[in-house]
Amino acid sequence: MSNTYRFHCPVKVVAGAKALDKLAGEFKQLGAKRPLLVTDPGVAGAGLLDLVKAAFADADATIGAVYDQVPPDSPVGTVHEIVALYKQNQCDALLAVGGGSAIDTAKGVKIKLADETVDLMNFKAVLRMVKPTCPLIVVPTTAGTGSEVTSAAVIADPDKGIKLSLISPAMPPSTAVIDPRMTATLPPRLTASTGLDALTHAIESCIGIQKNPVSDAMATAAIGLIAGNLVEAVQNGHNLEARMAMANAATMAGIAFSNSMVTMVHALGHSVGAVSHVPHGDAMAICLPGALEFNLDTVGTEIGELLLPMAGAAVYARTPPEQRGQRFVGMVRDLLQALNRLCGLPITLSAAGVQADQLPAIAALAVKDGTAYYNRKKFTAEEALGVLEQMM
Repeated sequence: MSNTYRFHCPVKVVAGAKALDKLAGEFKQLGAKRPLLVTDPGVAGAGLLDLVKAAFADADATIGAVYDQVPPDSPVGTVHEIVALYKQNQCDALLAVGGGSAIDTAKGVKIKLADETVDLMNFKAVLRMVKPTCPLIVVPTTAGTGSEVTSAAVIADPDKGIKLSLISPAMPPSTAVIDPRMTATLPPRLTASTGLDALTHAIESCIGIQKNPVSDAMATAAIGLIAGNLVEAVQNGHNLEARMAMANAATMAGIAFSNSMVTMVHALGHSVGAVSHVPHGDAMAICLPGALEFNLDTVGTEIGELLLPMAGAAVYARTPPEQRGQRFVGMVRDLLQALNRLCGLPITLSAAGVQADQLPAIAALAVKDGTAYYNRKKFTAEEALGVLEQMM
């Protein structure tokens, strides 16, 4: 690791009970009056858009158009459809309401609106895009992806069977509005899945080649919040204190990994999703303990330090230093098993529908994933296959 690090989060965060009421005023501050709302059928069906629309009552700004059919995995074709809708309705900003798919799709739209020549399936072209972009405000309806504060987006090309994790200084939203009411209707199963996604972000940001003390502080705080609130949020979704804690954790983990990056868990998880169409959070949950164990001989000390926010000072102090890494992985497995009992969260690849004959293709894709570069312990396709086999 280098002694020099960078830390950057240009996103304004407006968070708390009834934070959504500030939405129209935030667009006014950005000089925008006609945002296009990007969301998915689940959010629209849950009635959450009523809260969003109410925020524009008696305001100068108005919703110029609505695209509510964003599918999972942010397909590149959907991005192009929304770009056309934006232009047809003379919109001047974007409002993404939803989970990672809706937010990542809106980020892709923002890039294409700024420069239509950019190929979203070309990592380097997106990274180098520096033209001014339109305002984007995001309202997350899950506590997991952290996409509301990151410079990354995952865009898929279903025809080619690939998902690319893209990074660009033009990607981050202008503002994130985080209101616990927007996650209160999330079912237990999705609450668990997205919560494990946030936990994975926090853990990986502390063990990769770009880890740094500022992202470590954000990430370890997130781990503590998740350890103390995820099970409660799954069991009692209308506990707004637990929901707010998970929302804060997801945002902090997002800020952390946007700076320090993610590692092998995401390389495997992205590939599981691309080949076997497993939802992102489920793939993270399944891949997390196995990937951590694979890396224990290289970053065992760093993993062991995470026992403190995960279990508390007493457990940390009682555990010999050389055992803390394995103890932490054991606690992650315990959490997964508890969530499996509570809501059926899959904790093996086979339970998620992955076939054994798909594993070689997943492993081959994982070593090519951009996030694999940030893993301190380099791994081959054969080693990735061995880890995947243990997850079946």
